[in-house]
Amino acid sequence: MTLKCQEKRKKDENIDDFVYFCIMNIEPIAFFRSPLTSKFGVPRQSGIVSELRGTIAFVPKYAQPEALRGLEAYDYLWLIWGFSENVEAEKHPTVRPPLLGGNERMGVWATRSPFRPNNLGLSSVRIAKIDAEVPCIEVLGADLMDGTPIYDIKPYLPYVDSHPDARGGFTDNHAWQCLRVEISDEHAALFDAADLLVLKDVLSLDPRPHYHDDATREYGMPFKGRDVRFRVDNGVLYVTSIEC
Repeated sequence: MTLKCQEKRKKDENIDDFVYFCIMNIEPIAFFRSPLTSKFGVPRQSGIVSELRGTIAFVPKYAQPEALRGLEAYDYLWLIWGFSENVEAEKHPTVRPPLLGGNERMGVWATRSPFRPNNLGLSSVRIAKIDAEVPCIEVLGADLMDGTPIYDIKPYLPYVDSHPDARGGFTDNHAWQCLRVEISDEHAALFDAADLLVLKDVLSLDPRPHYHDDATREYGMPFKGRDVRFRVDNGVLYVTSIEC
């Protein structure tokens, strides 16, 4: 990591002010491995699909077993990561949250939109397994797609990080409407029981853009190396085919 700061004096008629401009170049300490290889279908928040398993794979420079010492005493982690697919996306001071139907605008700081000035994401994930020999960390409930760069990891501390009585802004009055998922026995047999449960949970969250409402339109979502095709009609998601 490099940090470069320049001190500049900002003058006007009445005020002498110091403004610090800092540019920080950061590098990934790890990359995320997930069965979801496209941002289409990735849960919109961490923890919603609680059994979605992924792996934090450290880059060689940070693949040090001693850096994991003490981590076994925690249940959850904070991941600071990058929206690597949104590098060229245009940034605005307001965004359109999917929870509000994709039409109403809110200030970017009042949302968790991926279209942020610095493309940084923050997620809480549950530790499933720590492998100090590789080393790597298996986690559950992440909202990261495969290949996502991770810039830092911090332990989740319940006594300061949990605020059960806190207000949740517009999310308090807008609940996710989950879909019922219909999948044939033939298609279900392509996955083991655990993966099938995760797939159904992911699909039930309705991966479509919220301004799409065409019962004849077919969508595709990659999962575990297969292309899962589906359509949605009247609150029910029908898996139409699964291609390898």
